[in-house]
Amino acid sequence: MFRLLWVASVRTRNFVRRYMPTNILLDRIRTRRGLKWGLPAMLLAAPYLLAASICTDLIADGGPGWLNLLVILFIWNALKFILIGPVSLSHLVRVRLHEAAALSHSYRMDRAGTKPLEPHKYRPRIPDRQTADATSSTPIQDCPA
Repeated sequence: MFRLLWVASVRTRNFVRRYMPTNILLDRIRTRRGLKWGLPAMLLAAPYLLAASICTDLIADGGPGWLNLLVILFIWNALKFILIGPVSLSHLVRVRLHEAAALSHSYRMDRAGTKPLEPHKYRPRIPDRQTADATSSTPIQDCPA
């Protein structure tokens, strides 16, 4: 039962993340090219708050109860856009500092006449013996450390 709930929640999250417009926009803002649009995106919270206000007025005047779900949705989306501003700004500052440090390091290496260090090379992942292709004639060898 727990597994069924877990799988259902994961699939729901993937669906919402992939097809809902606000999540698509927020994912684009979280990219390197989109970080600069975080603060202007905060302005998109205003229409959502206005829509929530209109729905609450309709509910107060005797409107249908299902409008409460829309109010929750509008407020949730407004909060997401309000929070993306400071978050994207902090990410942008961090990325710019990292880029400036890399540029400074590269400049110092060029002036010193030395070659910059090679990036760290990762060891290749060794697949498990059980997942190896059963048709291969050679067994999987472990890489020396």
